[in-house]
Amino acid sequence: MSNKLKINEVDKCVYVKNTNKCYIIIYLYVDDILILGNKVLKINYPKKMLTNKFNVKDLGVVDVIQRIKISRTSNGLIISQSYYIEKILDKFSKGDNSIVKTPIDIGIHMSKNKGKRINQLEYY
Repeated sequence: MSNKLKINEVDKCVYVKNTNKCYIIIYLYVDDILILGNKVLKINYPKKMLTNKFNVKDLGVVDVIQRIKISRTSNGLIISQSYYIEKILDKFSKGDNSIVKTPIDIGIHMSKNKGKRINQLEYY
């Protein structure tokens, strides 16, 4: 907080610093820390600050954190829970993921919802 990071009101494990030129997102959960940002030099500052105050080990580029798989592409990051889902399916021997028919007309065109936003916290 002393470094102008603001706590996310929806998820108290997420801290954000957003300026005109860059952003930093820090995800902190028990003993796992994930630092994201759009500039490497800006990411190094909180890493150095945390290393000076705590016993921190840099594990490099993240692959999986909290059962969420993170992949980097030329267009940005992709997050997926496929890693977690596969583990659960394997655990209960339900790994048969063959193609099935679904009761939906394949000719239906789906579009982005453009309606009024609803405060999700009311229904949480």
